[in-house]
Amino acid sequence: MSEQIALSRRGFLKVLAGAAGALVVGVPFAAMADAPIPPGFLGDTLYGMGTYVRIDTDGNVVIGARDPDTGTGVATSLPRIIADELDADWSRVSVVSLGLGVTNNNGAPSWTYGHQLGGTGSSIPAAWNDLRQAGALARWLLLQVGAQTLGVSADRLRCEKGMVIAPDGRRVGYGALATAAAQISPPKNPPAPKTPDRYTLIGQPAGDVDARRIVAGQAPYTLDHHFGDAVVAVLAHCPWRDGQLKSIDTTATLAVKGVQKVVQLKPDPKRPPGQTPIAPAVAVVADSTWAALQGRRQLKIEWQPGPSGSESSATLEQQAAALLDSKASADKTPPTTRVRDDGDVDKAGKHAARRLEATYHQPWLAHATAETMCCMARIDKDHAHLIVPTQAPQRAWAVVQSLTGLAPDQIEINVPRVGGGYGRRLDHDYVAEAVIVAKSVNKPVRLLWTRDEDLSHDWYRPASTHHISAVIDHHRHVIAWDQKLASASALVGRGVPDDRLWTSELEADQIPAGLVPNYRSDWYNLASALPRGPHRGMPQLTNAFAVESFIDELAHLLRENPLDTKLRLLGEARQVPLQGGGTLDIGRLRNVLSLVADRIDWKQNWLRSVNGLGIACWHIGGAYVAHAVEVSLKGNTLGIERAVCAVDVGRVINPKGLEGQVAGATLDALGTALNLAITFKNGQPQQHDWKDYPLASMAQLPDDVEVITVPGNDRPPTGASFLAMPSAAPALANAVFRVSAVRVRRLPLMKELLRLL
Repeated sequence: MSEQIALSRRGFLKVLAGAAGALVVGVPFAAMADAPIPPGFLGDTLYGMGTYVRIDTDGNVVIGARDPDTGTGVATSLPRIIADELDADWSRVSVVSLGLGVTNNNGAPSWTYGHQLGGTGSSIPAAWNDLRQAGALARWLLLQVGAQTLGVSADRLRCEKGMVIAPDGRRVGYGALATAAAQISPPKNPPAPKTPDRYTLIGQPAGDVDARRIVAGQAPYTLDHHFGDAVVAVLAHCPWRDGQLKSIDTTATLAVKGVQKVVQLKPDPKRPPGQTPIAPAVAVVADSTWAALQGRRQLKIEWQPGPSGSESSATLEQQAAALLDSKASADKTPPTTRVRDDGDVDKAGKHAARRLEATYHQPWLAHATAETMCCMARIDKDHAHLIVPTQAPQRAWAVVQSLTGLAPDQIEINVPRVGGGYGRRLDHDYVAEAVIVAKSVNKPVRLLWTRDEDLSHDWYRPASTHHISAVIDHHRHVIAWDQKLASASALVGRGVPDDRLWTSELEADQIPAGLVPNYRSDWYNLASALPRGPHRGMPQLTNAFAVESFIDELAHLLRENPLDTKLRLLGEARQVPLQGGGTLDIGRLRNVLSLVADRIDWKQNWLRSVNGLGIACWHIGGAYVAHAVEVSLKGNTLGIERAVCAVDVGRVINPKGLEGQVAGATLDALGTALNLAITFKNGQPQQHDWKDYPLASMAQLPDDVEVITVPGNDRPPTGASFLAMPSAAPALANAVFRVSAVRVRRLPLMKELLRLL
């Protein structure tokens, strides 16, 4: 039975004849006007439409990737959705970045490609219907012309690897059909997409389309591009985001050969964080990077601190601990927001057989992207052209438009491959800086941040302190769970209502919400002027660490296998309604737990091995993940011997890409847990380079991450950008706890546990 796709609100697909007779298929959005076309689609003529796929008369196919690729592989997976529906020969497919698609709708922007957001786990789910629709239309058009050419009705033809094939074996290539197909009007109703049994690319492993160029150093990133007469700008930011420039002497800087100008930048207090310079700054503009850096070195600057100048991370941690102190009087400060309150936690506590309390603190983190913040900007009177590594080109457009006043279609934004995002490039302070400098010098600008500027002036992930208490009955069931979190919301000043500031810090449906009859979740806001913003894994990462570590401590208290404790808490397979919509599938969550347990031989080794085993699980947006980690302790040296991860993301587009994403996120989480923390003293970060903020070495990490992918062909795909991060760190912590316990009291502990077994 064919699956039907309803027309999107943006309208149906559009077909135009491309250059040299090519077939070009795209999506015309509301009030379609002239829109720029990526160079890969042009030939020698521009066409006013948003393009997804182009088939040339020689049979080569060009497919556009609409979302920025920050290392998540969407430049491969998104085009493969189209290519599969099209029955294209993947070996003859070229992929181009579409850049920002925007047209002018009576002064308002109209987004040509709809969703253009990378690194948030939303690319595949948002694209699933749109891109299949584009590919299905292109295939339908080719079949109509194929029917005329081969003298066979279209419904008797099939497509395979760029060919239309008749029942008797006669075939004609797409290239020979492209010109005629471009003359056919689309049908009134959308062609049905393929049924899953006909997929040839979806679900099959494919390497990254840019892999060869990346390995060879040929993949162009932002600063590999050129504006012919561009100058270089490097920055010296105020050490305090809310500080100000007290004095400056630029004499020595301007004397450096090649330095052209020194520009002062000030944040606009009327604009939200991420849409204006991150802090007061001075830009040294020169005709080369070397001259700009030398000029910056000669600056004589004195900065004056603002209100954040007295803050420290240690003080904030103390404030959080005081707020969450369970021994404080009953009239202590109430929570900023009571996020969830099921049953009666206080009443349940009166019937406790056992209780457990624990506090977890997690530090501030920087993004530390491999490619520091940078931007190329050419600002003319009636046109702005930016080349920028961004996760959200539409947000970058908004920053440019607010600073230039240009019409929507006068702003062109190209997005090359991005050298890491992790949430940092959802903000665009560096774009604002590039535009301001370009306008000031009236020349194109290549703006770049040095590594010390990048680590010292970040929108950091805020630290968090969690206090969890649980009540256990005589049957070893958790009957009450009280979780308190204190943190400085990453959403302050970003236009979010006060009663929703907690949403950057936790979720109402996180485990074990809905699984415990009496459940309470409170959030306490810490007042802080330190810069903070979106970060990879928020709000899942810190909460999963606290929750999954606490469940392991419950198992230790009960002297039982931690896997048994987790499974009992989850309960039998069922659908649990979520307050945010949808359901939590307990069966799928139990399954990924069981898969990693079996792969790491949990039942055999968790108690008897000299190494320590840890296990944890989590769910995000309809996807499920679990980790099992094995560690050794030789002297005082910790070794991660194995890391196993199982993921259930529904239908998988590119298994190899998913495996790479899961392995990368696992290593990121493990390395973060082992090494990383940002600390503040007198309002300033104390980490400025890799020696202060050391990423994990190969020796610290496991040789391999064993990835298990659950077949999910009966379910739509979900995102996997940071899915594997939340459960990796608590699995590691639980393994470290286990190996430490074995070292301290191995024989008594083993005897007692074996007796219980």
